[in-house]
Amino acid sequence: MSEPPTTDPAPADDAEPKPRRARKPVGWSMIVIGALVAVCAAIVWRRDGIDGVLNILTHDLWLFGEIIPRVLAGCLLGTFIAEILPHEKVSRSLGPESGLKGLLIGTAFGAILPGGPFTAYPVAAALLTVGADFGATIAMVVSWTLIGYGRAVAWELPILGTEFTLWRAVISLPIPVLAGWLGRFVYVRMYPKGEPSE
Repeated sequence: MSEPPTTDPAPADDAEPKPRRARKPVGWSMIVIGALVAVCAAIVWRRDGIDGVLNILTHDLWLFGEIIPRVLAGCLLGTFIAEILPHEKVSRSLGPESGLKGLLIGTAFGAILPGGPFTAYPVAAALLTVGADFGATIAMVVSWTLIGYGRAVAWELPILGTEFTLWRAVISLPIPVLAGWLGRFVYVRMYPKGEPSE
């Protein structure tokens, strides 16, 4: 008498999502950038001597000191958002099954998101962590880039005027949705079984 084949139990609906794999601190992009920095430093040293290299290094260290608090604040914001947002609601509103509604929500959120890249990118990473899909997150980032009200109010309105700013925003409206749809379309075909391998 043969035993019935054993099957894996079905995953529970309330099972915790898999934690994302930690990113490596040194990857190919870091190696390439480091090599380019070394080559450029050698060129400056050859042309201007050690004083030229030290002058650039001092200036950039000062700039780094000014930027690091903003980077830290943006990363903390993204982490806190990932902890605060309810995963089920985000997945329902911005996940792969959210359809056009998810792309529109991502677009609207990106348009009203204040701050610069130190805010926008950590928030986008947090949304991906809590269940938003590539499409909705792409729509959010593209919308923040093209429509973001902060830059429009601070720069466009005073310099280019109301009429230009309004027309530019109206013409840009469909682009985040189209980019999000395309991102969702490509992602599903490239990674039909879920997360990309890192």
